[in-house]
Amino acid sequence: MTCQEAMQARDRSWLEAAGLVLVRQRPGSAKGFMFLTMEGETGAANVVVWVEIFEKFRRVLLASAMLGVRGRIQREGEVVHLVAHQLTDLSAELASVGNRETPFPLPHGRGDEAHHGGSGIDPRGMPKGRDIVDAHDHIDHIKVKTRDFR
Repeated sequence: MTCQEAMQARDRSWLEAAGLVLVRQRPGSAKGFMFLTMEGETGAANVVVWVEIFEKFRRVLLASAMLGVRGRIQREGEVVHLVAHQLTDLSAELASVGNRETPFPLPHGRGDEAHHGGSGIDPRGMPKGRDIVDAHDHIDHIKVKTRDFR
């Protein structure tokens, strides 16, 4: 979904959205939670990362310029958050954005493979960490500076 669609989704719905990481915040009063703001073409999304998810995806969370987030929507009045359960580093896709003729590839889980006959990508076979390979050597041309607060 787009960030705008994610922020308009109904409470407790599961979805996946992606965007550029604008701000990361981990205030001392938040008991280890991290808050981040990511922006897509249609708007911004507020993401909450619980301590367990932060530890599990620490490298991806702290190093990604572009992030895919799978999680659940949490609504409290006018405040809407996407509570992260899985994070994907999309920085390599960001680096190749000027040379694309096709849309971004979507990561698929094992459930999609069983449903669609095994044509999806198994995340267990994907490289871990931030090993970015840029065949066109454009990785240094697109850099998004984030504002990180502690």
